[in-house]
Amino acid sequence: MKYPKMFEPGSIGKLRLKNRIVMPAMGTAYATASGEASDNMIAYYEERAKNDCGLIITEITRVNSVNGRGLFNQLSVIDAQCIPQLERLAAAVHRHDSKIFVQLHHPGRETTAMLQGGTQPVAPSAIPCKKTKEMPRELTTQECDDLVTAFVTGAVLAKTAGIDGVELHAAHGYLLNGFLSPHTNKRTDKYGGTFHNRVRILGDIITYIKFMCGADFPVSVRISGDDYVEGGNRLEDTVKIALMIESFGADAINVSSGTYESSPTIIEPNSYPQGWKKHLAKEIRKHVHIPVIAVNNIKEPSVAEALMEEEVCDFVALGRAQLADSAWAKKAKEGDDLFIRKCISCLYCFEELETGRKTKCAINPRTGQEKVFANYQKDGNNQPVVVIGGGPAGMQAAITLAKRDFKVTLFEQGATLGGTLNVANKPPFKENLTWLIDTMTEEMKRLAVDVRLNTKATAEMIKELSPVGIFVAGGAKPIIPAIPGIDSNHVLTAESYLSEPVALGKKVTVVGSGMTGMETAEVLAEKGHEVTVVEMQPTIGTSIHYMVLEGMIERLSKNNVTMLPAHKLIAVDDKAALLFNTLASKTAMVESDNVILAIGVTPNNHLTDEFKELSDRVITIGDNNRSGRIADAIHDGFNKAFVF
Repeated sequence: MKYPKMFEPGSIGKLRLKNRIVMPAMGTAYATASGEASDNMIAYYEERAKNDCGLIITEITRVNSVNGRGLFNQLSVIDAQCIPQLERLAAAVHRHDSKIFVQLHHPGRETTAMLQGGTQPVAPSAIPCKKTKEMPRELTTQECDDLVTAFVTGAVLAKTAGIDGVELHAAHGYLLNGFLSPHTNKRTDKYGGTFHNRVRILGDIITYIKFMCGADFPVSVRISGDDYVEGGNRLEDTVKIALMIESFGADAINVSSGTYESSPTIIEPNSYPQGWKKHLAKEIRKHVHIPVIAVNNIKEPSVAEALMEEEVCDFVALGRAQLADSAWAKKAKEGDDLFIRKCISCLYCFEELETGRKTKCAINPRTGQEKVFANYQKDGNNQPVVVIGGGPAGMQAAITLAKRDFKVTLFEQGATLGGTLNVANKPPFKENLTWLIDTMTEEMKRLAVDVRLNTKATAEMIKELSPVGIFVAGGAKPIIPAIPGIDSNHVLTAESYLSEPVALGKKVTVVGSGMTGMETAEVLAEKGHEVTVVEMQPTIGTSIHYMVLEGMIERLSKNNVTMLPAHKLIAVDDKAALLFNTLASKTAMVESDNVILAIGVTPNNHLTDEFKELSDRVITIGDNNRSGRIADAIHDGFNKAFVF
């Protein structure tokens, strides 16, 4: 076996697990409005169980109906109404010899009054979270006692439903973490002040769960190895907390990091390497005698195995990795690394959730829709289908059609597959997009898709194949504004520069602060150019997720990149870019040896028109249909091919 450590059996308390792979809690919003496990949620978790994940921990699960909501459509264990569907969930996971914990959660100050139906958030102390910017109400001592009861009740309900154990969420700045941290706990009663008082609520919950559910009922506690906020718990503090957790009778410690105020350390953008926080779990593991579970931004099986070999942890937790590929564990067990669709850290899953939608994955269209897309309808009967374009949309359509037993021919006029991914993977921290190209290429190879590179599809070629359908994924072309000087030789598009870098002058102006523009600015700044970013909107990077943008702006600032929001490019001459300041209503000039355009793309619609005469089933997908992100392209290719 290629990865023996990961696939050794393990134990949490007296609960035996078939391997060392854990799916940690991740918010999904797949539950019903009343907090029960929906059929979609059950299918989502069962999909990971049947693909060899040893332990599944549910999403954050509400224990309080008044001020404990952390998500819309959040799983809950408040009363007996939750039991029937939890029983179905437990049974679905157990069918595949996997185990399941429910993660008991209260958001504390890291929620909003809107989520609580207008009720003010509560916390150990009246200290607002800098992200949510809402003042919480300090809990009374009696309310703290009542919350202990709520957590214990949740555990009892979970056990009654056949759930194998529970995890207490005492990380990420949520309620229990708020009690543990001197940064957020300024109380003077029995739940605050001294170190022992700050950990009291956790001790009470664990003690009473063990009393009510039995000493052998497993309890894991998720903690932040480092809060990464000023005044919060650092690693040396967390080691002491971990020792107390062990003394309270917990059976495992799940080590994460951060709070909402240091959120990139919780859900890392692509600038964070795999295993970057292994020192946290490793240090805690040195001091305790119960198993340590660790998340570590793991994407590749080799990294997970190395963490086990280095004795960083006893169990490896893979969250987004198992969103991106539900069969991650199974493929790792088989040593089939190339066939794993590895998470690209794009934060699409988190962005969907935090904007009130259900969790989705950019590169796995089935995530959260496993019930809807349970089986590929094998009705292709080897009928020929043509896909034009080898970008992400075209590749995904070809893969999906081939799984349905169509005979697929894919034409790509370039020398390689991947389309715009071959440009998107050039900026810093984007190398992991090459994983996606390689994996999708391998998928098509195994499905016997006829890939014709360096071949521009012609009417004659397509007529020879007599296809029952044509999928057009011809991509998009950069938008070029009709302004004076735009045709000058020193004006380039970001796409052309990133794909084939050429020598540029010292001073470069990048027009557009979307992802492409900002990443191009990073590339140029790292090469020593004096870079100015021009953006017509009043704010830089409005289309970029804040956790990605914060890191970008920090790095660009270190390289002295000038950023000019509320400026529109109106002309280019030999040595300058002429701008119009939309706020001050006046012109400005920026010295520029080169101007690079990154102001968006427009679909190559002419391709669709060319082939409409050849078939009455010409389907446009990806950027050829609507310019967007990787998620849009892959989901569009999948959805249309699935129902074709």
